[in-house]
Amino acid sequence: MNTRLIVNIFLVMTVGLVITFLSIFIGKQSYSWLPPQAAAESHFIDNLFSFLVTIGAFIFLGVTAAILYSVLFHRARIYDFTDGPHIEGNITLEIIWTAIPIMLVLWIATYSYQVYETIGIQGPDHLLHLHNPLPIQLSLGKKEQEPTATSLGEPLERIDVVAKQWAWIFSYPQQGITSTELHLPSNQRVHLALQSEDVLHGFYIPAFRLKQDIVPGKTIDFEFTPTLIGKYSLTDSQYSGTYFATMEAKVIVQAPEDYENWLKKAASQSPIAAPNQAATEYAQTHNQNIQLGWKTVPPAPPPVVNFVGDSHL
Repeated sequence: MNTRLIVNIFLVMTVGLVITFLSIFIGKQSYSWLPPQAAAESHFIDNLFSFLVTIGAFIFLGVTAAILYSVLFHRARIYDFTDGPHIEGNITLEIIWTAIPIMLVLWIATYSYQVYETIGIQGPDHLLHLHNPLPIQLSLGKKEQEPTATSLGEPLERIDVVAKQWAWIFSYPQQGITSTELHLPSNQRVHLALQSEDVLHGFYIPAFRLKQDIVPGKTIDFEFTPTLIGKYSLTDSQYSGTYFATMEAKVIVQAPEDYENWLKKAASQSPIAAPNQAATEYAQTHNQNIQLGWKTVPPAPPPVVNFVGDSHL
């Protein structure tokens, strides 16, 4: 047998194994690039992200290795300006390198759709009377409390979320509470009813890996299960006007008993106007008669709520 062929096959297999293990290692590292996993759904999203990073790293390293091999061992000699050897096309090879990307894309699409179906986030499709799938069975690792099938099934809390230029208002209709902070019980599925009073907004909590556009004139159902106790950030993921960067709110995940205590505390307080950074900045600019050269939309009046929270983390 050709010794050179054996060496080349061994070299390709060795480099392939090194690239494979290195790609898997890079994919595992991608978990540390993201915020803490604070919702049950975040585990599925992070696994998908790690998978995509692994595939991307494998392709990048493989192409880079092929380029380096060509440069090191098949470069033209100095002052060699002759044409390269004439090579005819290889139908088998062309079919292979066409089929592999197609199969890879189908694999990624199928896995992504399975993740979407598994987390069962309700969006505009609720208008067609679609419902979430059966409770999610998860292995969440070290949490304050392991969620049960019941806690991940039917939502135990309904919260109305109103987005407007430029503030978030959270209403708890069962308790008659309004707040500028979103308080949630840990390990219990919650149901949000998202509404916009003016333009398109985006409900986005990075630690939950969840995002939902809020369309004016529609009430959009949105369900998830927070699992990790702590404070997180809610931002507007859609550009909604001049002061949209000020449209942030705290998301506070609490143990169920602490959550119940907060509800009682908030219900005992009288509604007052909450501080609003957008309204403050607009008033300062307006009072100074600064001419910006374009019309600025006045912010909506500061929300009147039972519980006033800081608009920023």
